[in-house]
Amino acid sequence: MESTKLKLYIGADFVSAFALSAFVALKEKQLSFELVTLDLKARENYKSSYQDISLTCKIPTLIHDGFALSESSAIAEYLDEIAPGHPKLFPLDIKQRARARQLQAWLRSDLLVIRKERPADLIYFGKKETPLSDEAQAAVARLFFVADRLLEEGADHLFEDWSIADTDLAIMLNRLLANGDRVPQRLAAYVRRQWDRDSVRAWMDIERAAPAIQ
Repeated sequence: MESTKLKLYIGADFVSAFALSAFVALKEKQLSFELVTLDLKARENYKSSYQDISLTCKIPTLIHDGFALSESSAIAEYLDEIAPGHPKLFPLDIKQRARARQLQAWLRSDLLVIRKERPADLIYFGKKETPLSDEAQAAVARLFFVADRLLEEGADHLFEDWSIADTDLAIMLNRLLANGDRVPQRLAAYVRRQWDRDSVRAWMDIERAAPAIQ
């Protein structure tokens, strides 16, 4: 495994929540990898050369031994398969592992309005001076309900040990926290703990340019 070169294709702006998740997965597995950036505004991800690699023109995409894989949750599962030693990205218990995957899928599919009104850019570049719509407020309420149920009182993580689902949940919650939206104190503290991990800090330490003011 160590002799095989890993590449991770991500957007050159370094703001994608999904790129962050895949980056953290690689860092937590302590795997060496090369970052390859694409200018998404110039639609470099739609060029035939990249489509030949990614199939779906999406980022992030992981390259391992000639095999290309997109979708951050699939990448995390794959990394746990090819590098099965500790640390694990998913819980060892089969039911907890299934719950982690359920949470990941839900965060990616059911909260699109939060992603639209509170884009991940806020985590890096500050507030968006617009109130949440009624639809977004309803989605936020669902998010808080799920997070509160899954995170036991006094627990540092969703499950017995850290998992990549913790990073994914913290990213979604941090969209709100970074904007100054109300987040329950217990969940805000949970986000800060996740953001203090070395893997997340490594991502946050990457230099990125603020978007031009329109």
